Amino acid sequence: MDTLAMHISNGIIDGPVAAAFAAFALVVLVFCVLRGRRDLDDRLAPMAGLVAAFIFAVQMLNFPILTAGVSGHLMGGALAALLVGPWVGALCVTVVLVVQALVFGDGGVAMLGLNVTNIALIGTAAAYLLIALLLRVLPRTPAGLAVTGFVAGLLSVVVAALGFVVQYWLGGTTDLGGNLGGLAATMTGVHLLIGVGEGLITATTVVTVAKVRPDLVYALRRLPPTRRPSSAAPVTGGAR
Repeated sequence: MDTLAMHISNGIIDGPVAAAFAAFALVVLVFCVLRGRRDLDDRLAPMAGLVAAFIFAVQMLNFPILTAGVSGHLMGGALAALLVGPWVGALCVTVVLVVQALVFGDGGVAMLGLNVTNIALIGTAAAYLLIALLLRVLPRTPAGLAVTGFVAGLLSVVVAALGFVVQYWLGGTTDLGGNLGGLAATMTGVHLLIGVGEGLITATTVVTVAKVRPDLVYALRRLPPTRRPSSAAPVTGGAR
């Protein structure tokens, strides 16, 4: 019986492709560290720890997709991007993935660069791009923030899942039961469903935080304010 791992397991992608993505992930993470240091302050540092712990918890919800060690799960990139920004957010998700691989055996250690690329980098980047776009056209009210969190959470999960499809195309070594188009369709369909759950969790969590401490939501503090007038009460606020 195959052992079903939370992330990509060892042997699904060949060594050269895994090594190439590990090098790519390392370069991007170094850049995230350099950029993230500019953002860290007395609000962001403790929030980063809380975000990493929360993402670790939600990623334990695991949904089997294929029979060769591939499964779907909540990712947390959108939540991290909203609360602590893209740079620190990517680092938070990366820490979670490293701990899961080294301590709990979730995902192959040799595949860590692939998992970090998909979940921590692609997922968080896609989420933040959507967040930056949506918060420029939606009112910064609880409803607008909820829509932003939901859409970013849903679509970032699908984009990250498709990252695996590209990696499998480049160096897949295991028969996953069909052609590349079938694999893409399976990954997209399942992760759309998972993305709904991720979107709901992201929207609920961010709106809850914003109602109590809007200054702790990175996206509200750092992105330019919307120009669209709204009669509803905004959730933005200054430092407290």
